[in-house]
Amino acid sequence: MIETVNDQAFVRLCQNLAADRSSQLAAARGNRLPWPSDQLARMADAGVYRWFVPTDQGGAGWSVHDLTLAYLKMSQSCLASTFVLTQRIAALKRVVVSPNQDLVQRRLPNLISGEASATVGISHLTTSGQHLRKPVLMAEKCDGGFVLNGFCPWVTGANDTKLLLVGACLDDGPADPSVQFARQILALISTDAEGVSVDPGFDLIALSETHTGRVRLDGVFVANEDCVAGPVENALATLTAAPSTGSYQSSALALGLSAAAVDYLKQQTERRPDLLPGAESLQSSLEASVETLLQATQGNPGCSNEQLRADANSLVLRSTQAAMVAAKGAGFTCGHPVGRWCQEAMFFLVWSCPQAVLDANLCELAGVE
Repeated sequence: MIETVNDQAFVRLCQNLAADRSSQLAAARGNRLPWPSDQLARMADAGVYRWFVPTDQGGAGWSVHDLTLAYLKMSQSCLASTFVLTQRIAALKRVVVSPNQDLVQRRLPNLISGEASATVGISHLTTSGQHLRKPVLMAEKCDGGFVLNGFCPWVTGANDTKLLLVGACLDDGPADPSVQFARQILALISTDAEGVSVDPGFDLIALSETHTGRVRLDGVFVANEDCVAGPVENALATLTAAPSTGSYQSSALALGLSAAAVDYLKQQTERRPDLLPGAESLQSSLEASVETLLQATQGNPGCSNEQLRADANSLVLRSTQAAMVAAKGAGFTCGHPVGRWCQEAMFFLVWSCPQAVLDANLCELAGVE
């Protein structure tokens, strides 16, 4: 259904990710699944991290189009490990374009190989906690670096990761008086550094196995040489040259999960032709959404990124619930993939959702034009 990267090793990787996920679901007891260590190890062995790094820095230099295709197929196979991957890539891509060349030379080779891993604690600079008057993570300048105090509200896999890329705000008088805290730093810290406390992860409706939770920082020292960017206003925007699927990745993962649900529906139509109209309609919607996404990655957007994401959210909710209708009571039992997909689909209503996307999804759910 979804065009794939033309590489047999990649096809085998996706097949193995799906097999690992099926085994975990079959062995599950209750809502929690194990940390996807096997899947992540397969990704590292397959050289996945190299895809996102330019060739002149030791990577494979995949295009945004091919990276998006990869995310589509991998999330169809195993959403949990693919989501963890996005968080590791978010750290990797910012190291790639850091102006701190000493840090790049020290850290990048091990990150590319998968020998070391990094995740991100930056949601509070974008969507989480933006309504709060004081930023949740502050940095104070000191001799040789900065001292960090506060917490990162949403961090994935920090207790299974060696490095954490964090964003912190300085209270030093912004250039724009309408902004209380403007200058920021991005820095790499060790998850076992003094003053770092990693929570075990929230008990989520789905994807608890990604170990997503808070990381607290109490007087954590960060040396200047470990700063990825800043101090500068809007530190994330200073690294926009980073090679990535950017705002497309969340849409790609939602459509990948939709593809799993639609494929299930299509399989059911072989014995139950009454399901065929619904399956065909959802398949048509999926193909159209994937085509729009891929066109956007090639510089031909058919709509705004917000509309693309809102449509992907709508489709993943409808397709997974349609799969539940087809699965009937069996889908409502623990360990059945359809029940898991329905839970995972709700994740896209809260993961990195701009207000425009939230408004569009809420209006659709409320039946408001």
